[in-house]
Amino acid sequence: MVKGVSKQVILFRPPEERFFEQAIFILREGVTRESVTEEDLLREARISADLPRPRQKQRLQCALWGAGGACLTGAVWALTLLL
Repeated sequence: MVKGVSKQVILFRPPEERFFEQAIFILREGVTRESVTEEDLLREARISADLPRPRQKQRLQCALWGAGGACLTGAVWALTLLL
């Protein structure tokens, strides 16, 4: 149960629904719909949409660490065989 929560929400429906049906923006406290222009909202939405996905970064880092660990293990194994 939620009590006493009031948020300013802006619902955006694009004119052409190719990829998504709607976007929902929840404004921070102290910001009102009247104090934000449509251009500001569109600029912020574009900035948010262009952010790199954290999961893609994590996958790349995991793959690099895994490859590095495999190389190190192979090198240690080769050294033990030679010595």
